[in-house]
Amino acid sequence: MSTTAELTHLFRALKAPAAARALPKLADRARAEDWSYERFAEALLQTEHSSREAHGGEGRIKAARFPARKTLEEFDFTFQRSVKKTLIQHLGQLDFLHGRENVVLLGPPGPGSQCLLRLTGGQIVQRRRRGRRCVGLGGGPG
Repeated sequence: MSTTAELTHLFRALKAPAAARALPKLADRARAEDWSYERFAEALLQTEHSSREAHGGEGRIKAARFPARKTLEEFDFTFQRSVKKTLIQHLGQLDFLHGRENVVLLGPPGPGSQCLLRLTGGQIVQRRRRGRRCVGLGGGPG
């Protein structure tokens, strides 16, 4: 088996398509600039890592089956005047995950608490965290 065929097989087995695409140009550059093996490996792996970071969040959002792709920054605080913007921004930092704490959103029936729950869940998934129990209870539409 040729080296090219073997590398193609290995990149496919490792599920590293960005590294496979970058290999020819990076190899040429490494030869021209006399890179060490470590520098070449770092550049190749960094390419794959950057690609996964850029595209991984979208895949996790899709897999979580959120109804719409929105962020906490898009939440309309003028519509829900009872919601404290600073508190929600703090919630968006996801500090409660590190402390292994629960978050409970209470409010009158309506779409506000459900929307905030989904947006927070989206933040969790986007940042490579697992939202184990993002459960919304209530009688509001939404």
